[in-house]
Amino acid sequence: MNQTEERISQLEEHAAHQARTIEDLSDQLARQWKIIDGLQIKLDRLNERFLALEEASIEAHPANRPPHY
Repeated sequence: MNQTEERISQLEEHAAHQARTIEDLSDQLARQWKIIDGLQIKLDRLNERFLALEEASIEAHPANRPPHY
């Protein structure tokens, strides 16, 4: 194998490793976005529940003065 062929072979190997790394990173990013989307849905639901509970507690306890005043 001459020097040019060896150099081309090394460049092809390097490009293949980079392509694999990019593919792995892309897969990992896709998994992380799925997790983030799921967490956002849970956060939205918890926020809705919190607001509903807060609203219910305001309605349940009117701002009347206690009897000792």
